[in-house]
Formats: sequence, structure tokens, C-alpha cells
Amino acid sequence: MTRSQSLARAAVCSFACVVFATGSGVQSSQAPPQAPPQAPRQGPPQAPARGEQPAQGQRARGQRPAEGEGQKKKPTFRTGVTLVTTDATPRDSRGQFVADLKVDEFEILEDGVKQEIVSFTLVHGGRNYNLLEPPPPPPQEGLLLPQSMPTNDAAGRVLIIFVDDLHLDFRNTGRIRELFKKISTTLVHEGDMFAVVSTGPSSLAIDPTYDRRRLDDAIERISGSALRPTEIVEGPEGAEGPSELRYRAHVAFSTAYDLVRDFGKVENRRKAFIYVSNGYDFDPFPRGRLKHQYERYGGYTGGVYDGEDMNPEDPSAIYRRQGQQFADADLVRELAELTRACNRSNVTIYTIDPRGLVGMPDLDENVDMTEFGDYIRKSQDSLRVLAEETGGFAVVNQNDFDQGLKRIDAETSDYYMLGYYSSNPDPTKRLRKVEVNVNRPKVTVRYRNSYTLSPEATSSR
Repeated sequence: MTRSQSLARAAVCSFACVVFATGSGVQSSQAPPQAPPQAPRQGPPQAPARGEQPAQGQRARGQRPAEGEGQKKKPTFRTGVTLVTTDATPRDSRGQFVADLKVDEFEILEDGVKQEIVSFTLVHGGRNYNLLEPPPPPPQEGLLLPQSMPTNDAAGRVLIIFVDDLHLDFRNTGRIRELFKKISTTLVHEGDMFAVVSTGPSSLAIDPTYDRRRLDDAIERISGSALRPTEIVEGPEGAEGPSELRYRAHVAFSTAYDLVRDFGKVENRRKAFIYVSNGYDFDPFPRGRLKHQYERYGGYTGGVYDGEDMNPEDPSAIYRRQGQQFADADLVRELAELTRACNRSNVTIYTIDPRGLVGMPDLDENVDMTEFGDYIRKSQDSLRVLAEETGGFAVVNQNDFDQGLKRIDAETSDYYMLGYYSSNPDPTKRLRKVEVNVNRPKVTVRYRNSYTLSPEATSSR
């Protein structure tokens, strides 16, 4: 093997030891320490003369080696958090974007500790203006990598259009298509990179593209297929309640989670997640479902609810159903996993409920008015949680979609991207609280209030 082949093989092996764990603009790396220089080859050591002490580093004849001596030393792997990026949208008392802020007017606190801002980018009108380039990360023991080459600023935005047709009403298909036509004309501009994915029979899977014609063609294929209230009440019950309802929600959350994880690879860009859905409720119409089961089995619940004869007129019956006590907790867990993934990948969710202002159920829906109101409220609250926990907002319970889309367009076109090296060295502190302040009177700022380290980053430490 020639000397050049040996060097190339050694370089490949060294770079194979480098591991990157990314999340919410957070990157971690591992690198083995550099091997110490080899001493020049020497002959066998000479025994010391009589009465002379052994030289340092030598051992007297017959003396046992010290503990650990002669054993191969295991390499120590070190890792550290590099750059954390977060976006902030400051506005004045009139709601106008403040585009003349300086880096020293911003203050970032992580878990109450002030952080030094090392990168500062202004995005105004969809164009990037790098005002402060991030310096290289603090030096660490191990392999030294060359600094990455700078890239040209991208003029467009990154939009993820999520069509949750498993939770969109079929009767509102025309209204839904009109909404997406407004999204195409109001929100998506030339130079914006976008992707379109659906969860159900619309079968939309448009990879990231700049061609707006593909979005216009996809709109004609969108069709709602959500369960109607009567279908939920009369549907089959499993150990956790309506089995079809849980399955559809799991498909929606899994699809959204995979999208967020894939777009997390796009760094130093703000990603807008346009989430179109009716929302979620894991325990809808509880008394109506219990009453249907009671009547269906002739005064018996069919063993679904603890195998007891549970009268639906009993106020405590709905609280003693098997597997339903933790329905709301399961929904909170699903929402929390998705929002944590968004905060790791610096993805902001904007939720839109195409039902608009909901008054009462359709006349052919045999559901209780009170339970229908609770169902609408909980489903809309789930959309509010997704948006607010990721720094966005929800367009729900309103018929004026133009105003909401213009607001989304403004927030995704004008913001500051701030970067810092986290001073928290504790890898067990996965959840990090973030606070962004602006030292200018009558200016309010919107930002994501937390992020979590990726599981790979914490497990590798």
C-alpha cells in the first residue's frame, strides 16, 4: 500500500468517527482525540548499573508493572453543543415590523442565563441580510475539521403545506379547495420552496419544489374524508375508545413528525408549517357513544366499559369507562412530541381550520348540542396548542381567511434569525427555556419559548 493510499484511508476512518446530531438549530459533534506522536524507534533498554536507580520510565528487572501500565488506553470522546438558532419577530405599537434593530438591542436568555449573540440575520421582505456571521465553534479536543465554506443567501422561504384530509369534512371540500387557492395566491411567492403532503385519500406527496403550478394542480385533488359526528358515535369501540378515530390521528401525527424531521436538515432558515386540519379530540361525544352502546346491546355495554351495565343517564358513567380515563393525556402527549420536534428543527406551525365559524351540527347529525360544542372547542384547542407552542398562531373559529393568510405571509417574510452557543454544559437538561427581549420601548417580540436537545445528542454524551 502506497503512502497516499494510507493517508486517504486514515482520513476516511477519522471522518467516519465524526457524528452530527442536529435539532432545532442545535448541532452536536463527537470526535476522537488526536493520537500522540510516536517516539522514535530505539533499541532495547539497558539495565542500570549496580547501585544505580532505574531511569524515569523504566522498570527494575523482576518488578511488576504498575496497574494500567502496558494496557492500551481507551480513547476519550468529547462532544459539545455548537450553534443554537432562533427567530424573533419584533413589532411596534401599530403592529409594524421593526427592521432597524441592532444586535446589541437584542437579549437572549436560556434558562434565565444571558447568552452571547454570535450570529445575526435580518430577513425582510423574504430576503436575507447577514449582519453578523457566526464565528467558528469553541475549540475542542479531538479531530480538527476545516471551516465550512460560506453559501449564498437564499431569497425565498421554506413552506410545508400539510393537508390533513383525514380530518377535513367531505361536505366542505369546495370550501377547502377555495382556501388552498388563496394559499397559492396569497402565501406562496416566486422563489419560495414548498412541499405538499396529505394524510389521506387525496394522495398528495409533492417533494420540495419552486414550481407553483404543481400546487395549483394538486388543489383539484384535495377532498375531505373526516369521520362525521354520527359515524364517531356509532363507530366500533376499542380498548382506548373509537379505534378508527385513534388510528387516523396517529397517521396524521406520524406524517407531520416525519416531515418536521426531514426539514430539520435545512439549517439557518425559518420553516413555516401550514397545518390545515379540523383538529383532534380523542374522547368525543362520550355520553352519546355510551348511550349508543347501551341501546345496541339491549341495556348492556358489550363488555367495552368494564363489563358492567352502565346506564348512560348515570352522571359518573362516562368517567368509569375502561381505557378512556387518559384520552386527554394521550392527546397531550401526541401534541407535545410534535411541538418538541418542531422546536428542535426551528419549524413554526400555523394552523388553519377550514370549517371557519362553527355554529351547530348539520340537521342529519344525531348528536347532542352540548357535546358537539365540546367537540368543536377541544378540536380547535388542539390546533391552538400546536401553533402557540412553536411560535405561530392559529386561524380558527373565523371565516376571514384572507386576514390570517396575510398575517402568516408577513411573519414568514419579516423576522430576525439569532444564533448563540449555549452556555449550559449539562446534557441531561434536554428542555431549554428561551426568552428573547428587545431593548427598545413599545416593541413586542414573538419567538419560540423553548427547544429540546435531540435524543441522539443526549445519548452520545
